[in-house]
Amino acid sequence: MKTILVPTDFSEAAYNAARYALGLARQLQTARIVLYHAYELIVPIPDIPTTVPMVNSDELRAASLEGLEKMIRELSPLLPENVQLEPRAENHLLPANINQMCKQEQADLVVMGITGGSQLEEMLIGSNAVDVLKHTSCPVIVVPSDARFTAIRKVVFAADFHKIVAHTPITPLKKLLDTFKPELHVLNIDHDNKNFNPDTPYETLLLDTLLEGYNPQFHFVDSTNVVQGIMDFAEKERADLILIIPRKHGLFENIFKRSRTTQLAFHSHIPLLAIHE
Repeated sequence: MKTILVPTDFSEAAYNAARYALGLARQLQTARIVLYHAYELIVPIPDIPTTVPMVNSDELRAASLEGLEKMIRELSPLLPENVQLEPRAENHLLPANINQMCKQEQADLVVMGITGGSQLEEMLIGSNAVDVLKHTSCPVIVVPSDARFTAIRKVVFAADFHKIVAHTPITPLKKLLDTFKPELHVLNIDHDNKNFNPDTPYETLLLDTLLEGYNPQFHFVDSTNVVQGIMDFAEKERADLILIIPRKHGLFENIFKRSRTTQLAFHSHIPLLAIHE
C-alpha cells in the first residue's frame, strides 16, 4: 500500500485519525501519507445581504497550508521511518472532490476521523465522514474519536448474503485482505430467519468460495438490531476492524439511519472499513 490519504479539518478527531494512519503506515510499510484540507471559499451573491465576513482566497489558502504545516510538525515525532508526510490544500467541498483527490494522489486508502462530536452518533447521522463514505470509490477507514491504533489482525466482515457475486467488490476486497492478512470472521445478523430465503445457503457458499484462501470463519447471530449485533460481536471477538460493503438499499443504509444509531454501543473503539461495490 503506497499512499494513504487523510482528510483533515484540524480537529482532535482529525489528529486522532492521522495518528491512526501513521500506525497503519508502519504496519503496511506505506510510502506516503497525504494530509488533505479542503477549505470552502464563501462567494457573495449579488444584491443579497450577508453577515458572513468575506475572506480573501489567498489568505484562506495560506491559513490552510499553515494549519497543515503545524499538523506535520506535531505528527513528525510519530512518523515511521521511510514514510513521507505531505500537505495538500484546495478550495473544494470535501465530498465532491474526494474521488478526484484520490485519483490525483493515487491513494490506496482514505483514513478519516469523526467530526462534530466525540461519539459514533455524529458520524452516523451526518458528517463529513459519512459524506466521504458515500461519494468515494476508494476504500475508507473511519476512525472513532476514542480509537487508538492496534495492528489489524482480526477483521469482522458484516455480510447479508444477498446477491453476493453482483454486490461484492472482490478485487479490492482481496487486495485489502492480502495486505492485512487478517483472521477473517464473516458475520450475518438476522432475527427469526426473517431474511433467510431459498437462495441463502447458495449465497453463503458463493461467498465462502470467493474467500477461498483466506480461511473465513462464518457466524450467524440472532439479533433484533443489526448494528447492535455487529458491535456486540466485534467487541466480543476483540476485532481490530469492522468491514462493510455499502449499498444504497441494504446493510449500509440501515446502519446510517438515525433510528439505528441510538442503539449503538457508543464506547466502541473499533474503526470501520467501507469498500464500495
